[in-house]
Order: sequence, then C-alpha cells, then structure tokens
Amino acid sequence: MILIYLFFLAGLDLTGIFLFAILTLMTLIANLVFIEEVFYIYKKIPSSKRSIFIWINAAAPVIATTSCIGMWIPRSTMFTDFTAAVFFAIVIHKFLLMMIKECGGQNLFLRRFENDRFKISTGPFCCCCLCLPHVRVTRQTLFLLKLGTFQLAFLRPVLMFLSIVLWTNDIYNPSDLSPKGAAIWLNCFIGVITIIALWPIGIMFQRVRVLLNCKKIIPKFALYQFILILSQLQAAILNILAVHRIIPCAPPLPSSVRAAYMNQQLLIMEMFLITLISRVVYRKRYNDLELPECTNQETVDDKPITKVNLNGQVIGDRSIKV
Repeated sequence: MILIYLFFLAGLDLTGIFLFAILTLMTLIANLVFIEEVFYIYKKIPSSKRSIFIWINAAAPVIATTSCIGMWIPRSTMFTDFTAAVFFAIVIHKFLLMMIKECGGQNLFLRRFENDRFKISTGPFCCCCLCLPHVRVTRQTLFLLKLGTFQLAFLRPVLMFLSIVLWTNDIYNPSDLSPKGAAIWLNCFIGVITIIALWPIGIMFQRVRVLLNCKKIIPKFALYQFILILSQLQAAILNILAVHRIIPCAPPLPSSVRAAYMNQQLLIMEMFLITLISRVVYRKRYNDLELPECTNQETVDDKPITKVNLNGQVIGDRSIKV
C-alpha cells in the first residue's frame, strides 16, 4: 500500500505538483499567522484569557497542519484525523469558557444574570421544542453547561483512541458503514455526544450575544460554526459519496482514498481563510472593549486594594473577592 502511494506521488503531473506546493505554502502561512497572533495575545490580552484565546485561534491552523500531513502521508490519515478531532473537542469546551470570561468571569456572570433565565430551546438539540421552560441562571445550571461541553473533550479522545486500536487490529474500517461494522456505532455515539456538547454553546450564546456584541462575539461564533461544519460534516459527506461510488476511483487510488484527499485539500484552503479572518476578528485592543463592570475585576481573588486619603497617606488595605 505504501508503494502505491509513493507511485502516486511520483506520478504527479505539473498541475498536481503545483497544487501540493500551494496547499503546503498555505499551511505554512497559516501557522506563521497563528504564531504572530500568539505574540499579540501575550502582549495585549489579559493573562486570564490568554490560554483560552490561544486554544481557539489554534483550531484552524492545527486542522490545516494535520490535513497537510495527511495529504503528503496518506497512511497517517487515521492519526491526523484523531489529532484534529481531539483538539477541536477541547476547543468547543474552551469556547464556552471564553464567553463566560468575556462577561467578567463566573462570579460576575452570575451576578449580572442572577435574575435572568437560560433559553434551552436552542439548536442543535432542542431548536424545535419551543414548549421547553426557561431555566434560571444559577451556579448549578452553569456547571451543567460546562459539563455538557467537557464530556465531549473527555469522551472524544477515548473513542478516537479506541477506534485506532480497533483499526490496527483490522476490526475498524472507517468506510464500512454496515450495521455489523464498528464504524457505524462509534460514529453514531460520537455524533450524539457532539450534539450534546453543542447545545450548551447555543444556550450560552443566546444569553450573552447582546451583551458581548461590542466584543465581536457574533463573528467569533460564526467562525467557530464554520470550523465545526467544515471539519466534521464535510468529511462525512465526502465519505458517503465515496461509499456510493459517486466519487469514482482513480487507479491506483480507491474512491475512499480520493475522498480523503479531497477533504484534506479543501480543509487546507478553508482553514487558511479562517485563520486570516480570525486574525482580524480577534485582533482588538481589549482595553477599549471592556464592559463597564468588568474593568479590573476579571478572575482576581484576594486582590489587595490600598486606600489613600487626600493627603496621600495610606490608611489601610483590604481584599476583594470576585
């Protein structure tokens, strides 16, 4: 099988070589843009938000990099898909935490919305269930929302690791979608936990989108949705087309491998564009965008406050808890 892929790469015409070179260059540029963005985040973003912003901004470059590796080394596709899926599962959880952080942290979020309610009839899980009651914003409901996204960040790596173990033992075949195969059951379970994880994101976004409009939360949410759709649904659609031979085989490559190649090449171009757009959306001076109640209150516990009288004398210290 490796020799077949080597013959395929060696047999690329000028157009194929140019395409591979352009896609590799796009991946390199996306990573350079991300590295530059990391330096900007460390200089301009408060320390309490740095890691979350880096994780979210890294989603597109990481997917582009894994797709580029899978394009050049087709036998590594299973491992590159595993890396991208695990990373984005963590990003989903980080995006929920980012929305809470942008409201000033958990304690300030609860104080701000203590008399409000969450609308739980949102997509993708319950968008048609308009009869569902609204839930009070409490510490317990906020914990459940976090748990909903965290379960994906925990279970997705476990399931992907299990699929790789089964694949190495010739039990798991991603293109075998028959009821007797392991792929259909693992994919269905992964789909269920993914939908459950996306539900808290939709609930939280509906609650904070007006408040965080000044912090560009709508374009940030749109970019997150684009990455989700392109990295998850696109591969599934191309795989289904390959199974039904709508994507024909091109010797020496079978239709399933051609579908994987198409998905990787499309992902590189799409993630390259998303990386550039993310740089524009997230590149804001946050001192100019702080909410009035969030200034100097984010994630600071027992921060010493010094009182000074009119004569410039220190009259005492006290601590506040946020």
